[in-house]
Amino acid sequence: MKDIPVFTTEYGVASLVLKEIPYQGMAYVIIRDSLEPEELLAECAAFCRVCGAEKVFAAGHEILESRPFHTAMWEMRCAAAAIADTDAALWPVQEQTVERWREIYNQKVRSVPNGAWMTEADGREMLKKGDGYFIHRNGELLGIGRASAEMIDWVAAVKSGAGRDVVCALAHALTGDTAVLTVASENQKAVRLYESLGFLKTAEIARWYVL
Repeated sequence: MKDIPVFTTEYGVASLVLKEIPYQGMAYVIIRDSLEPEELLAECAAFCRVCGAEKVFAAGHEILESRPFHTAMWEMRCAAAAIADTDAALWPVQEQTVERWREIYNQKVRSVPNGAWMTEADGREMLKKGDGYFIHRNGELLGIGRASAEMIDWVAAVKSGAGRDVVCALAHALTGDTAVLTVASENQKAVRLYESLGFLKTAEIARWYVL
């Protein structure tokens, strides 16, 4: 199932995120331009459900504020040098370990609001970028993550209570002065962890509602 960046109807233009339908039964609608947003939303939701979506979420227009709130996506930032150190070690994902990384990721992403499933093609793309890591301490797997430049793109602890070490280890892979990540507002456990490390909310990237 492929996304539709430009979905045009007589009521306006939207983007449809459909790639999560086969894995999590979810689709996402982003209103781009519309003078009749209710009608556009109805058409988009109907199309998503025909494609197999069990749940549809939408963002991009103030009219959605009357709908049930799903989650907001926040950007958080911190000075990279201010993140605490750790003795946990980064192990880059290799061709022989990418499937194990992807398996752990997809197990964890099921419980993350607006989390995106990782396909085999996504795994190959991660290998090309070289930004995927396992985090170990003395041979014990603590978690997995992705990080490059200024972005920490994913954090998942495998061992209970290891989230802090996972974030601090991933910070070693950053090359910028600032560490940036995104988190769903509903994921309060992760928000509290990031705040304890010095991250501050700097922007609301998107606000999703239930259709």
